[in-house]
Amino acid sequence: MKKQIVVIGLGRFGSSVCKELYGMGHDIMAIDSNPETVSTMSDYASHTATADATDEGSLKSLGVRNFEYAIVAIGDDLQASVLCTLMLKELGVPKVWVKARDQQHQKILERIGADRVIQPEYEMGVRTAHHIDSEKVVDYINLSENYSIIELAASKKVIGKTLGELNIRKDYGCMILAIKHGEDVNIAPLLEDSIEEGDILIAMGHKEDLKRFEDKGL
Repeated sequence: MKKQIVVIGLGRFGSSVCKELYGMGHDIMAIDSNPETVSTMSDYASHTATADATDEGSLKSLGVRNFEYAIVAIGDDLQASVLCTLMLKELGVPKVWVKARDQQHQKILERIGADRVIQPEYEMGVRTAHHIDSEKVVDYINLSENYSIIELAASKKVIGKTLGELNIRKDYGCMILAIKHGEDVNIAPLLEDSIEEGDILIAMGHKEDLKRFEDKGL
């Protein structure tokens, strides 16, 4: 379904989000205070505007209250990020997602009503650390402080065995959400489904349980 999204701040993060969403067919308004930056995004947005996102009058005149989503990508300027987020919520934008530069910034944004806060550098740092820690890790997503989703490459130890034989949920407390085999994805696999060479297991669980499964189960 086509969504109406305003992206505020067109640095590396904001411009990447803008281009990707526009490529998916969504209606995008791209806003930045730098006219040169705005001009570079004219081919990647439905509408562009040069404006001060901390000025309530400017936001009102651009009609941001009519958008379903707002993405605030001015995380390097804490004051501007907080003020813009606050005004977007007061204007009635249903969902406001905001880029934060650190944990303290995230806490402030959450307290003033940001619907989701993203720390790209932190999240990429966590994923990179897990990749380096184990060659089995294909991808890693934090769900909360204690729970994650992890993609693990099947080792020789499990190839040819069924999920029932491995007894992953009972022995390690993890749930296998899917098995990827090339371009095919087996969603909610059954206990009798077997693991083949080259498969990727997508597992969800407590971080300690996932680590035990990674170290001892694979």
